[in-house]
Amino acid sequence: MKNFEKWQGCGNDFVIIDSRLDGKIDSAEKISKICDRHFGIGADGVIYVLNSDSAEVRMRIFNADGSEAEMCGNGIRCFTKFLLDGTDKNNLTVETGAGILKVNLRGELVSVDMGEPILEAEKIPVKNFGNNSVVNQSMEVDGKIFKITCVSMGNPHCIIFVDDVSKINLAEIGSKIECHEIFPKHTNVEFVQVIGENKLRMRVWERGSGITLACGTGACAVAVAANLNKLAEKSSEVILDGGTLQIDWRTDNHVLMTGAAKKVFVGNFDD
Repeated sequence: MKNFEKWQGCGNDFVIIDSRLDGKIDSAEKISKICDRHFGIGADGVIYVLNSDSAEVRMRIFNADGSEAEMCGNGIRCFTKFLLDGTDKNNLTVETGAGILKVNLRGELVSVDMGEPILEAEKIPVKNFGNNSVVNQSMEVDGKIFKITCVSMGNPHCIIFVDDVSKINLAEIGSKIECHEIFPKHTNVEFVQVIGENKLRMRVWERGSGITLACGTGACAVAVAANLNKLAEKSSEVILDGGTLQIDWRTDNHVLMTGAAKKVFVGNFDD
């Protein structure tokens, strides 16, 4: 039997498995079965706790389809609470696919230094823009023109500002943008509405998972994109379907994400 804990951050939910003893990672097929909401435990992804040679601990995260993600903002907050809850420790260094990140526990909230946003097209990656930034540029999907801004927070994001996010058919358009030919590694897709001063309403289609209630790296990318498009200052409140995150793009160019993470339940399954 394998023990697990189920956690959620802004409604973005994860099965967390501590594999520090054996280093075992399940197959993509098994991960997708674990995430199945009808026949499995049900989650947006599976997170494995592993030993690290370069930080205090390592996090690997896999999407609901079994594909591995470089990073997940809501996931790392859940990961932090999983490890630090009930201890006297309130900070941690975590090795991720996006580098080593510093996290801090502040009561019920977790703050994560998400590092510097990547704006060069080749590094995000986005094709056809050389190494320029992609800010408010045109992209055609099914004969319709979208104005996109692209940012990587260790994983790629395509942000589109609209007048009303509730009118977007995210299920229909999200997958088409995710797999568009200009995104060689596919992309997360965020539609965003400015609803107040430094207040952003966001809906997300996550690469490999589809529509989710929240995306932490997406919220960071959205805050950066809003500032680049002169729609917000460098500190923004990002409201997602599952909750709210505070995002601060600091003077050192690092993005700080702060939000809650809560345990849902614990259990075990047949290995």
